[in-house]
Amino acid sequence: MSAPAAPMFTPAARQIAERLGLKPGRANLEVFADTLLELARADRQVLAVTSDSRGSGKLAPFGQALPQQIVEVGIAEQNLVGIAAGLAAAGKNVFAVSPACFLTARSLEQIKNDVAYSDNAVTLVGISAGVSYGALGSTHHSLHDLAALRAINNLDIVVPADNAETRWAVRFAAAAQHPVYLRFGKAPQYDLHRDELSARRGESIVLRRGSDIALVATGEAVTHAVLAAEELAVRDGVSSTVISVPFIRPLDTTAIVAAAGCGALITIEEHMVHGGLGEACAAVLLEAAVRVRFRRIGIPDEYTVTGSQADIFRHYGISMEGISATARALLGGATSRSSVA
Repeated sequence: MSAPAAPMFTPAARQIAERLGLKPGRANLEVFADTLLELARADRQVLAVTSDSRGSGKLAPFGQALPQQIVEVGIAEQNLVGIAAGLAAAGKNVFAVSPACFLTARSLEQIKNDVAYSDNAVTLVGISAGVSYGALGSTHHSLHDLAALRAINNLDIVVPADNAETRWAVRFAAAAQHPVYLRFGKAPQYDLHRDELSARRGESIVLRRGSDIALVATGEAVTHAVLAAEELAVRDGVSSTVISVPFIRPLDTTAIVAAAGCGALITIEEHMVHGGLGEACAAVLLEAAVRVRFRRIGIPDEYTVTGSQADIFRHYGISMEGISATARALLGGATSRSSVA
């Protein structure tokens, strides 16, 4: 029997979460499946297409409740995308669900041609994304998907941070008339939003406003950024802006340029540092002629260490403690101009 996975948050991080009043939520993947089932019950045109992934995609209840609205293609991701594109062309509202590492590598040509180029309104759902598969290693990690898909025209890329962002993103994708890629991990998240979202396409969400440094994060890394901001405030008196970026494309360039007004900016992502959120933000700032102290936190140019998702996060500084340490180094020991209650 394998040992249980390490918890995503250290005791110190859980203390900070309690201080902030954050409530434990569920895995975004579970919320995705529940929201999709809700939409499919209300609309028979909503279909789930899976590649032997209804278990890992939490779609077993969907299949039991609506067996006529789920299509199983087996371990054949290229077929998955082609079939989904054909169903969408026939007027169905299709969610193609598969592990992100396989969906965006094996099926890249079909995503490019059958979905994006042909403008079929398929929602591609990459599950168990980033390093969610932990010790299964680099073959099962999807650290390339944002980079690869950013290079394909006519494809929205959405990476929700918590349960509220997930519910909104699934409903957004169901209503969209164009291709969308949704990216979900497996770890339970803290609830960062007290209410349901009322966002717009391409909009980022400011979770905290500060003046010393901006922490710009996407997906499951956002929670660690929120905790780091509070830890920096309590320990060092550093005032941080925290921005959740659910849309990698279209990217909220206005919010990124505004965040650089802090004078220091760190991007945080569960992705290779090449081609993801960090490089996208760097391009925005450079083209806007914005001068700012800047760092990217993500997976460096190497195959990942072996370990659980939590182990990998901590090794590469995606944790609360790692983000705080990077912020202190970037600020050079500077403390806030504001006080901490």
